Amino acid sequence: MPYEAPTHTVERSIRATTGARIVAGIDEVGRGAWAGPVTVCAAITGLRRPPPGLTDSKLIAPKRRTELADHLESWVTAYALGHSSPEEIDALGMTAALRLAAVRALDGLPVRPDAVILDGKHDYLGVPWQVRTVIKGDQSCVAVAAASVIAKVRRDAMMAELQGEFSVFGFAENAGYPSPVHKAALAELGPTPHHRLSWAYLDGLPRWRHLKKIRITPEAAALESGGQLGFDF
Repeated sequence: MPYEAPTHTVERSIRATTGARIVAGIDEVGRGAWAGPVTVCAAITGLRRPPPGLTDSKLIAPKRRTELADHLESWVTAYALGHSSPEEIDALGMTAALRLAAVRALDGLPVRPDAVILDGKHDYLGVPWQVRTVIKGDQSCVAVAAASVIAKVRRDAMMAELQGEFSVFGFAENAGYPSPVHKAALAELGPTPHHRLSWAYLDGLPRWRHLKKIRITPEAAALESGGQLGFDF
């Protein structure tokens, strides 16, 4: 399917309006998976012409995506990955886990960006970072597209490494996302240590439903402890 190559239009706009000199693109992978971490990549590309075929990782064939990620890792000015574990996702919720992974990625860069382009419409990063959200930024912004490809390929490789111990779950093929093989293995064997235990899929597994973790929000914790929440008398 034809697509328009990503550009530096947003980055140029940020530079012109804010004075930022170093702009990073951020994208995540693993948000909707049942197993494995959520992974965020932060990439700095400067204003160089992007490699041919660069776009949203989901639009690139797997073999070409892997080849492109290998090339991008030496082509970008800098990149870093950050992860939040299934345990952190269960404890914090996805939004906070995404922020944690993103901060880890940004902290892993050799230089601190002046501004960040974040894929999507929701700014889960927040202060003190200067953020510009861009819907479908992984298709339109060079740095975000580069982050998209690197994050996808490296997280897929992490999940494939689990295949030896948990081959019946098909992690090398599904990367922890729902699939018929994954669902059948869960129903028979229950979740592995790599599964997110606060997620709704456990509601459909009668044998394993007792393992579900309920995340206690600060509001619920305050009420449970007898504290007053949001009321002045």
